[in-house]
Amino acid sequence: MEVRIQKWGNSFGIRIPSNILKSLDIKDNDLLTIEESDEKIVISKSKKNKISLAERFNNYKGEDLTKEFSWDENRGREIW
Repeated sequence: MEVRIQKWGNSFGIRIPSNILKSLDIKDNDLLTIEESDEKIVISKSKKNKISLAERFNNYKGEDLTKEFSWDENRGREIW
């Protein structure tokens, strides 16, 4: 399949047909890897896995910063 490269701001771009995106399960905002290999441009799905915020905290091995917070006495009807 041939596609035309076009000026896009200071760069150039191509449009990837939707049937190719569907077959590779590539969606809006997915990360792609682009490489040059033997005078070819190779575009592939990024191997990086998306992890949730909860998973990021589970993997956190840094310093416990909860001691830096000072909790004032209750005011009004809040319950701590």
